[in-house]
Order: sequence, then structure tokens, then C-alpha cells
Amino acid sequence: MSAGRWPKAIGLILAAGLLVAACGGSSSSNGGTKKYVVGISNTLTGNGFREEMICSIKAQAKASGIVSKVITANRTTDPSGQISDMRNLISAGVNVIVINPSDRSALDAVMKEASDKGIVVVAVDQGVTSTTAYQLYNNQVKYAQLGADWLFKQLGGKGNVVEMRGINGVSADADRHQGFTATLANYPNIKVVKETFTNWSLDPAAQQVKDILSSGLKVDGIWTSGIDSTVVDSYATAKKPFVPVIGADNDAFLGQLINLKAQGLAGAAVTNPPTVGGAGLAVGLDVLQGKSHPHVINLDPVIWDNVSSAGLTELQNHYDPTLNAYYSVSYQVAPYTTYTKEQLIACADV
Repeated sequence: MSAGRWPKAIGLILAAGLLVAACGGSSSSNGGTKKYVVGISNTLTGNGFREEMICSIKAQAKASGIVSKVITANRTTDPSGQISDMRNLISAGVNVIVINPSDRSALDAVMKEASDKGIVVVAVDQGVTSTTAYQLYNNQVKYAQLGADWLFKQLGGKGNVVEMRGINGVSADADRHQGFTATLANYPNIKVVKETFTNWSLDPAAQQVKDILSSGLKVDGIWTSGIDSTVVDSYATAKKPFVPVIGADNDAFLGQLINLKAQGLAGAAVTNPPTVGGAGLAVGLDVLQGKSHPHVINLDPVIWDNVSSAGLTELQNHYDPTLNAYYSVSYQVAPYTTYTKEQLIACADV
């Protein structure tokens, strides 16, 4: 998962009145075509990755032609709050729930409650221990391994690095930390001199980099869990020489890797598409229609750096200066999503 604020506000629409309106909204026929009601459960707001994830679900719902309504539970909360939101969605009569889980195992029981009622549950972005839910998520261990290995090689196998993590306790962060530390074990002369938790939020990350720069701590490279352009901006504002930075496929970071290369910025972006949300919905709709999918689908990331000609070409091919800073440029997840880029950006309700 990546982060950043997105100016498009997506409010919590799980108000009681909407729930009442949605009750009984199970699949219905319209001109011979069965229509489904979709539920979304998200527990982190003010985050660019999650906003784009929700938009991809809406876009896929619209592109599918078989969704009559999308009900979104979107608020910053903990697992107990997400369990409550899930039960509200179940009561609302949804046919499929796409959930970004706030905990690896705490939601298993409520996922089973949904499944027992014939609701297809698809967990996206992060893995769960549930045996009833379908899962489609980015390989977070490999995400960290790709970026860390590139960074440590770029430093010649020695030096001081900072590990800027996400949210302590969530499975994506734990998986990424596992991948980072496993890679670190292969480089005995790389030392982690600082570990931070950014909560995938811009202000904490910016302050952490500011504190590091003002402390005089010797830093040779920075691995981030998606808070990337904020790190580069902090170095530029402080007028400090750039160090190699690892980030995600966020648009502004791609632009920095392209445009600041001549000023000494070296770095690489690891793909981590938030559009797993739309892909998860596509899987859920397929299952509702009797089609078969594996219960766990892992998406392998790739890495684009600005020090190789092939990597720089990929960065240039994917960068879009019209997008928001923390909008992921990986807007499709083949072969699952079928919406257009314009539908994704519009983020329109069905």
C-alpha cells in the first residue's frame, strides 16, 4: 500500500438512512440481466492509495454493467470498527464485499458470517487468514525485497539506510518488513540507522525526514513503504544532496526520478497498484456468476529505476504530469479490470 492525501473526498456513506434504503438490495433482474449490490469496507482515510482503490471498485462496478449499487464504508477505524461496518453491509443486503482488511485474522469470523449468507467476500491489498474469503493482493514481501535489494546494490553493499515503514500491526507492513529484513541479511555491511512508522501519512513522514536531516545522522539511502515524493521534497527543501530513495509507483515520484536525475537523484519505484480493488470486485462478480477463481491471487511487483536505460524508459512511459502526486500510475490489473483510465479518474457512482 502506498499513501498520500488525495483532494477528492470520499465520505463515509454508511449512514443509517442509506442502509435502510439499501436493505433488501440483493441481486435483482433488470431486463433479464442480474444486478448486484456491492459493499466496500475501508478503514484508512486521507490516503491516496485507498482513495484510488475505492475509485477502481466504482469504476469496475460501472464497467461491468451488472452492478446496481455500491455502498461504501470508508472511515479511519480499528478492527472492531471494521467488524461493525461489515455487519452493516451484510444487513444492507449486499452480494459482494471488497474489503481492505485492518488485521490479518481479527476479521475472519465476520467474513464467515458474510459467506454463510451467500455473500462473496474479497480481501484486497493485504492478506488474511480467512478460509472463506477470496484474496487478491500485491506480493508485499517481494515489494520490499525488490526495492531493498536495488538500494543496497546501489550503495555498493555498504552504508547507512533508513527504513520508513507503514502502519505498525497491519499485515502489509509486517510482510514488507519481513521482505526488507530478509534482504538485509544478505548485506552485512548495510546498517539500518533509523526505523520509522509513517502511518502511510504525509505529515508524519515529512516531519520524520526533517528530524533526520537536522539530527546530523549520516544517511546513505532511504527505503520507503510508499511515502516517496515527500522524502524527495524534504531533501530539496532542506537543500541537502539527494540520497538514493526507494518508493512506489506514485506519479509525482516517477516525475522526480525523471526530472531530478540530472540533479543527482537516484531511485526506483516498485509497482503496488491500488487498483487491486477493482480487480477484487471483478473476481467477486465472476464468483457470483458461477465462474471459478483461486481463493488466493498474488500479484508480483516489478521495479523501475532511473539509473538504467530500460528502467528510465518505463518511468517515462508511465509518468502522467496531469495526475495527482500520490496517484498510482498502475491503473489496470490485467486481466481483471475492464474500465478505462477516464472512468477510474472520474470515480463516479454507478
